[in-house]
Amino acid sequence: MSKTVSSPKAEQKPKAAVSRQEILMVAARMMRERGYAETSLRDLAAEVGMKAGSLYYHFASKEVLATEVMRLGVEIVSDAVTDGLKRAGGLSPKEQLVKALQIHLETLLSASDFSSAHIRCYPFVPDTVQAELKGVRRDYDRVWNGIIRAYLGEDADDRQVRYLRYALVGALNWSLEWFDPKRDSVSDYIVSVARLLPDIEPS
Repeated sequence: MSKTVSSPKAEQKPKAAVSRQEILMVAARMMRERGYAETSLRDLAAEVGMKAGSLYYHFASKEVLATEVMRLGVEIVSDAVTDGLKRAGGLSPKEQLVKALQIHLETLLSASDFSSAHIRCYPFVPDTVQAELKGVRRDYDRVWNGIIRAYLGEDADDRQVRYLRYALVGALNWSLEWFDPKRDSVSDYIVSVARLLPDIEPS
């Protein structure tokens, strides 16, 4: 799991001395803090201590770099949710849904610049980048569709599943704009959301 990177400007290093992972981690932090448009390859190169032109040794363009950062952002959260549910085991459909909400929120807020960068930058990246990310986004949507359908019951139609996914995941993602760890609690927020979810009898 990637964590926030603190990387002061360093002396320039040979291009091979800077790892692809280091570049991705710093790029994710910069995209989260500045947004896509204000993240420049020149500034990124200065942060990791290499010449701007040497970044092309690892990534052919800013668009390619952003695509990789944002792809990882989805995969990190998706893997955390799926793995967390597998480890939990024995949960009712509603308990699985609440657990997935908790893991998604915890990952966004405490563990991943990549995921935060994806959420904040996706509306502003070029269409070509959005097109490259459609597959991984759909895969994560399917994870949530399965969790929500199990909760609503197999007779729930696709529109019901989709609307509830928008409402729940959208609310969690918006927390990046307002959540303050000095004031707010992940567990309290999830408990509050869970109280809004009715217990549904199996059909």
